[in-house]
Amino acid sequence: GSLVVNYPFDDDEQGIAIYSKSPDDAVFQQLALSYSKENTKMYQGSPCEDMYPNEYFPHGITNGAQWYNVPGGMQDWNYVNTNCFEVTIELGCVKYPKAEELPKYWEQNRRSLLQFMKQV
Repeated sequence: GSLVVNYPFDDDEQGIAIYSKSPDDAVFQQLALSYSKENTKMYQGSPCEDMYPNEYFPHGITNGAQWYNVPGGMQDWNYVNTNCFEVTIELGCVKYPKAEELPKYWEQNRRSLLQFMKQV
């Protein structure tokens, strides 16, 4: 896990971790930023320093393929084949948080979710 919003493309023709710009790159960046700006820790860009000390996401967002290459991912498939604009929101460094921690996740992401819905 991590704390970041990732947007298409998640794959590139070379199969390496490199920025893979979609035709709607500016829109995807706007959507991703609308979410991350409301989550202070996410927006700071270094969410999992203990686990991944060299990982940094400027403003809490990343192009999927620049982070790591995912060939055949659902996010890209939906965009290319159905014109569905999807982003992937990673909510935390711990993949399976304990149930008692869920209210904290809600508080950290409530404003982000509301801002994201306003983008419609």
